Amino acid sequence: MEIAIIAHDGKKADMVQFLNKNKALLLKDNLKIIATGTTGSKAEAAGFKVKKMLSGPLGGDAQIAARVAEGKTKMVLFFKDPNSSHAHEVDINMLIRICDVHNVPLATNEATAQLLLLGLDEV
Repeated sequence: MEIAIIAHDGKKADMVQFLNKNKALLLKDNLKIIATGTTGSKAEAAGFKVKKMLSGPLGGDAQIAARVAEGKTKMVLFFKDPNSSHAHEVDINMLIRICDVHNVPLATNEATAQLLLLGLDEV
């Protein structure tokens, strides 16, 4: 199963902490992690194997949306920073819409992401 991770700059440290907290689950052989560029680099530095896309502002969000639409990415964990504006807001909204269209679970905060991963552990 392919899971995408994305985090705005103000949330990247939170994403790495979340990944470390859930390391045992995320390192299972049946899970593959993809990420936008910088988030992926931070995850790699924490010991995770990650397939990196472009940085979000350079099209990484759109690349992940395409993988959702193609049926490759089955879950998106996107730690959004609600206190900052983002030049690529259109891409972010498109990714959220594509997740909704294709009925792909999407978490935009840590609490929801944790519930999604707990659900995975039950399967």
